[in-house]
Amino acid sequence: MNLFSSREDSTRLFGSAASLRHGMIYIIIALAALMSTDVLAHAVTQGDKGYIQEIYGINIIAYMYLGAKHMVTGYDHILFLFGIIFFLYKMKHIALYVSIFAFGHSSTMLLGVYFNIGINSYIIDAIIGLSVVYKAMDNLGAFQRWFGVQPNTKVATLLFGFCHGFGLSSKLIEYDMSSDGLIPNLLAFNIGVEIGQLIALGSILIVMGFWRRHASFYRQAYSVNVVMMSLGFMLIGYQLTGYVVAQ
Repeated sequence: MNLFSSREDSTRLFGSAASLRHGMIYIIIALAALMSTDVLAHAVTQGDKGYIQEIYGINIIAYMYLGAKHMVTGYDHILFLFGIIFFLYKMKHIALYVSIFAFGHSSTMLLGVYFNIGINSYIIDAIIGLSVVYKAMDNLGAFQRWFGVQPNTKVATLLFGFCHGFGLSSKLIEYDMSSDGLIPNLLAFNIGVEIGQLIALGSILIVMGFWRRHASFYRQAYSVNVVMMSLGFMLIGYQLTGYVVAQ
């Protein structure tokens, strides 16, 4: 499901001056928030980086904590998750899409670190930004209106899940995890990521539940998805700029 069930709906919402004004306000606030922080997708804090480099052996609890912490504070991951469930109302549908996403990012994170498959962090993080843009456009019905096609949302969720997993594995490879206890620690980290994802998902669903009760939900949904798309483009631009500067 997406925001526009008909061309009339899209014309009405796109023509809403109030909706556009709200969207601009949200974008300005989001820009200010992002410019005041270190915008690094899938980053691990310096303290956690040092901890990862220093410990060795099996540390199940520690890596579960690090995984959960990363997910709860991973704004790019949460943005995509937020976009996935934006118009999902039934728990079976939410569970299906979240499971597809979890399978995608879990498999590439584990395999990427184990087989030392590193991808340039700027490039993979730009692709992750693209995933946010894609989901916002999908929610806005842009693919149907602009191109007359509707991408398979399950396949797209899986593919972008793979990208999110490679984003994390690339960071862990850079931080040189000890090979002593690597597999148990990776599994523990992944379990922590899934726990963090459930915490984030629960929080999002609570907020969405209250929000959807208001009659203005669909008008505000347009503005929020425009903001989400704008943030995705910002992430892409930021990462590509970093890639060019680093060369």
